[in-house]
Amino acid sequence: MIFKGADITGLPPYKISRLGLGRSFQITNLFPNLSVLENVRLAAQARGGMVVWNFFTRASSFPSFEKRAREILSQVNLEGKESVPAHALAHGDKRKLELGVLLASDPEVLLLDEPTAGMSHEEVPAIIEVIRRIKSSGERTIMMVEHKMDIVLSISDSITVLQNGSVIAEGPPSAIIENSQVRSAYLGGIQ
Repeated sequence: MIFKGADITGLPPYKISRLGLGRSFQITNLFPNLSVLENVRLAAQARGGMVVWNFFTRASSFPSFEKRAREILSQVNLEGKESVPAHALAHGDKRKLELGVLLASDPEVLLLDEPTAGMSHEEVPAIIEVIRRIKSSGERTIMMVEHKMDIVLSISDSITVLQNGSVIAEGPPSAIIENSQVRSAYLGGIQ
């Protein structure tokens, strides 16, 4: 894989992250016994170059990381849940927390794999709102794999459609929805 002109294939995840690529997974990847605030603060601390495993220094010694974490929690609509352990969150809030952790690493490019996977119908609008907020800031590129076409069409500027590993269409949502090959493959052949 080429990123910013360099081959990053085989690099360890922490090096890829430091280059400006952040990714989320279909299954949330959090510290379940740490609070919401601690999850995001640790990511901010790691990005800030602080040694995460310095056991003898209190977190309160780094107020800038906590401040950054609180700003991010506001951005992902988790304010008021700072002290809740990650494992106690509803699934939709865990997805928002994962986005918060991702944002704390300050990536230029966000790779989101099925950001609405496993969510109830009621939880989906909240995560879409967070993604739209991140998008509207204009600070990051978002690449998303998502099979829910209504979400893809409503949030994307540009879409690449794959079928069996081959690109069958690329373009803005308006062109994708009109593409007969896409309609046949993913929309049930609606004419």
